[in-house]
Amino acid sequence: MREEEVHYDIAVIGGGLAGTCAAIAAARLGRRVALVNNRPVLGGNASSEVRVWVCGATAHGVHRWARETGIMGELYTENQFRNPEGNPYYWDQVVLDAVLAEPNIDLYLNTDVREAEASGPDDAREVHSCTGWMMGSERRITFHAQQFLDCTGDGLLGHLAGARYRIGREARAEFDEPWAPEEGDEALLGSTILFHTKDAGHPVKFVPPAYARDLTTTPILRNRVLRTGDNGCDYWWIEWGGELDTVHDNERIRDELQAVIMGIWDHIKNSGEFPDAANLTLEWVGSLPGKREYRRFLGDYVLTQQDILEQRQFADRIAFGGWSVDLHPVQGMYADEPGARQRYADGVFHIPLRSLYSVNVTNLLFAGRNISATHIAFGATRVMATCATIGEAAGTAAALCVGEGLSPRELATKRPELMRRALLRQDASVIGLADDDPDNLARTARVSAAGHLARLAAEPTEAAPGEPYPLTRDLGLLLPVDPALDTVDLLVHGAADGAERELTVELWGTGHPENAVPVDHLLTTTVTVPADGPHWVTARFDHHPETPENAVVIVRAEPGTALVLVPERTDGVLALRSRVEGDAAVDHDIPEEDGQLVLEWQARGLRRQTFAFRASPDTSAFRPERAVGGFQRAYGGPQMWVSGPTADEEWLRLEWDHEQSLTEARVVFDDDVDEYLNNLHRHRTPFEVMPELVRDYRLQSRDADGTWHTLLTVTGNRRRHRVHPLAGADGEPVRTDALRIVVDATHGARRAHVTAFKAYGA
Repeated sequence: MREEEVHYDIAVIGGGLAGTCAAIAAARLGRRVALVNNRPVLGGNASSEVRVWVCGATAHGVHRWARETGIMGELYTENQFRNPEGNPYYWDQVVLDAVLAEPNIDLYLNTDVREAEASGPDDAREVHSCTGWMMGSERRITFHAQQFLDCTGDGLLGHLAGARYRIGREARAEFDEPWAPEEGDEALLGSTILFHTKDAGHPVKFVPPAYARDLTTTPILRNRVLRTGDNGCDYWWIEWGGELDTVHDNERIRDELQAVIMGIWDHIKNSGEFPDAANLTLEWVGSLPGKREYRRFLGDYVLTQQDILEQRQFADRIAFGGWSVDLHPVQGMYADEPGARQRYADGVFHIPLRSLYSVNVTNLLFAGRNISATHIAFGATRVMATCATIGEAAGTAAALCVGEGLSPRELATKRPELMRRALLRQDASVIGLADDDPDNLARTARVSAAGHLARLAAEPTEAAPGEPYPLTRDLGLLLPVDPALDTVDLLVHGAADGAERELTVELWGTGHPENAVPVDHLLTTTVTVPADGPHWVTARFDHHPETPENAVVIVRAEPGTALVLVPERTDGVLALRSRVEGDAAVDHDIPEEDGQLVLEWQARGLRRQTFAFRASPDTSAFRPERAVGGFQRAYGGPQMWVSGPTADEEWLRLEWDHEQSLTEARVVFDDDVDEYLNNLHRHRTPFEVMPELVRDYRLQSRDADGTWHTLLTVTGNRRRHRVHPLAGADGEPVRTDALRIVVDATHGARRAHVTAFKAYGA
């Protein structure tokens, strides 16, 4: 056995998506990072060893404009391009490549950390090192660092270091959570093993092993649905162990899960109830239980059910989520009750930095399912894309702590602006934070463009005439209101019986700027629709809000009439339909409570289509100033520059009164974060690259004589966030009074979209 000692700025223990994103974030900020994982592949539950879909704030398309950006966004979009079939092994390579691209990361796979050295009083401990055993290499490695991140999921490092934590469910009275049990207990969400099948093209028999569970002796057949077409996470409900200790009883849980999988397959193949299963065979069965829950550390703030459902906007928010509060019965697959209970907020929720560091260990941060949250709130934060965004934030915080000589608590309470500015600079997943970074010289520039989209409309054309969409249910349009919404013209098919109809049209606010559902009723009007048609009719609102916002125009159901659905995506606009009986509320078989607005008002099924409309007056929502406004996501409007009618050249320009010395430019393009992506393609999108993304562009500076000099040319771009160092021929900073980006081509969209254009100096 070889003994080794290594020294780093930051040690990240755990190589799931939280740990992976934490390590990448810290490395990109110039810190030397050890990324230590006890498995041979990265990705944790998302890896090819377990194969759980990477779910996040979109909640399978329930929330709008909610897909993660930052490092998780890079992984999603790179996988979409490389791996359109959703191969789990190709996904492993996408994650691994992202780590190997960072020279500041040293990766230690198959290294199980099982010791920690820490000292100090109980309320102010400090981690000095941790030690892991590298399996297969007979290396015992001690990792020394200034900051440690526990991204293990189970929270082993923090436990060894003496960090305070909880296991199980809090009592209802402790945090006044309606969903919490009357008395606290140690019940957990259970673990799951998945399996994949394939069609062999010929009959294949299955002889069950002796340990296969006889499903007729269990409640499974009466309470769960078996289908031959299901695979992988379709069987998320194969869950057990919530009444046990999911760590110490891990082997027992694994054996029970595998016995049930063999029982399920025996029933499908041999019961005679599935004649279409004759040619099916097992392609893969997991051997590693995917854990949902164990230790949750205590931070300076404990996230609660109310924080999730009320969408509380913390001043120190560092990430967002959108998954429902998703809790499962303790008995798992053997429960008589449904496999999950879900409650969605009206939009995305926010997570504070104070939930990412230990209340009593001064140099310990955590990310993933072990953050400081109650059992109820954890039901929403535990999904992996959300864990990944938390990881990016934790890695960013650790890097800032090392660079500034701060503890995580000091960063959160004394220098929160450092965190906010760093996250916005790297296009991380935060919403509603404006860029106030004094180093961003674009904030002091005059911003102009060759043109911008001013007319908000979607009209049928000869090539795309649209089709009637019956008003048998309430329909809606979400529109940006900037500065006003005086009227909306709607194209309506009247009744075929020759009679006029009265349509009730309402205007609603969205409650929060990050939301896309009708929450607050503003006014109601009526319009008369002549028979036949279609006819343009006008609804008058005269709505002039104090600040730009989104609003929802609702057209109430009127049988015999129809709006016109145009097959065109309209920037900043969403078509919505109300849920009616028979609609699936979500894309999987999980019951939910009634009255959840994001389920009652669906955009799914209408993506990249719009009800024909014309709004007045002209909009300012896409003016060039929006690209330096600081918001890099939809927030009370689309928050981006969109070019206008086709010009000879589409450009966005920054100008200063005096010459600037520039060393870096950053551009954030629009990659349509409303398009739901998934790593294993539970949902498929037809685009390997989002059409709205800018493909070819040039970055230019203006010379003293007024001519434009091309600094760099990019073709075939596939990234949302591009960072470009700037230097002249002599290697010195670029000195200029103007900088512009010229867009030469997109990946298919008719207009250029730029979400942010930033410039930094020496």
